[in-house]
Amino acid sequence: MIYVVIGFLWVSIVLYFILGGADFGAGIVELFTLRRKDKRITKKLMYESIAPIWEANHMWLIIAIVILFVGFPEIYSFASVYLHIPLALMLVGIIARGTAFTFRHYDAVQDRWQTVYTQIFYYSSLLTPFFFGMIAASSISGTLNPDAITFPDRYIFNWFNAFGISVGLFTVSICAYLASIYTLRETSEYFDLHLMIRKAKQSMLYVVIFGLLVFAAAYFSNIPLAERIFGHWVGITAISVATVLLVFIFYFIRTEKLALVRVFAAAQVVLILVAATYQLYPNIILLENGDHLSLLQNKAPEKTIAFLGWALLTGSVFILPFLFYLMFSFSRRNVRE
Repeated sequence: MIYVVIGFLWVSIVLYFILGGADFGAGIVELFTLRRKDKRITKKLMYESIAPIWEANHMWLIIAIVILFVGFPEIYSFASVYLHIPLALMLVGIIARGTAFTFRHYDAVQDRWQTVYTQIFYYSSLLTPFFFGMIAASSISGTLNPDAITFPDRYIFNWFNAFGISVGLFTVSICAYLASIYTLRETSEYFDLHLMIRKAKQSMLYVVIFGLLVFAAAYFSNIPLAERIFGHWVGITAISVATVLLVFIFYFIRTEKLALVRVFAAAQVVLILVAATYQLYPNIILLENGDHLSLLQNKAPEKTIAFLGWALLTGSVFILPFLFYLMFSFSRRNVRE
C-alpha cells in the first residue's frame, strides 16, 4: 500500500504544478502584458479560463499536504521547521491571490481599490510559484543543514541561494507557459488567438533560458543536477521527448489543433519532473551532511499507511470523475457549443 500512497503524492504534486501552475501563470502573463489593449484582452481571456475552477486547483496541494502529514510525519515536520519561511510566504501568496481575485471581479463597488486588488493578484501570482520552486530546489540540492548554528545558515541560506532562485524563475516561466498554452483553446477571435500564440512563444523562450540558468547555477553550486538527469537513460529519454514535443506543439498551434497542444504541454512538464526526480527516488529531501529523508524509510506505521491508501483509493473513485467533468463542462468552448 505504500506505493499507492507514494503514487497519489506524486500525482497530486504533478497535477497541482500543471493545473495550479497554469492558474498562477494567468496572473504572470497578465502582469507582463504591457500594451493596454493587449492587457485588456489578456485579462478577459485569463479570467474566463480560470474563474470556474481556480479554487478547485488547490485541492491537489491539500491532498499532497495531507498525505505528507499522515503518511510521512517525519518528512512533514522536517520541512515545516527548516523551510518554514518559504512555506509561509507561499501560503500567504495563495491566500492573497485568492482574495484579490475575488474582490477584483466581484466587488460591489468599482473604485481605486480595484487597482490595489489587481496588483496583489499580479505579484502573488508571480511570487507563489517562485517560492514553490525554491522549496523544491532546496529539497534536492543538499543544502539543508539541521546542524547549522546560526539562524541564516539553518533557515535562510538553505533555500535562498543561486540554485533556488534559478529554479524559482524556471517554475514561474513554466507557469506562464502553461497558462498561455491552455488559454489558446478558450479564444474565439483571430486577434485573441494570435496574441496568446505570441505569449506562448515568448514564455517558451523564457522556459529554455531559465532552464539553462538552472543547470549553470547547479554547476557553480556543486550540485550534480546534470549527472542526475543525463546519467541515466530515463532522464535522457524524458528530456529528449520533452524537446521533441516542442516541434509537435508548434505544428498543432499552426494547424489550430489546440486540444492536443494542451496535452503535449502538460506532458512536457511531467517529463521534466520525471527527469529531475527519477534518480533520487525514494529520497525526497537531501541533507548537507550526506543523509536523506526517504519515502520508504521515513514513513508512518503500516496500519496508518494502509488506512491512508484505502482512503485515497476510495475518495478518488467519488471525487476525481466529477472534478474533471467540472473542468470540461466549464470550458469556454464547450459553453459556446
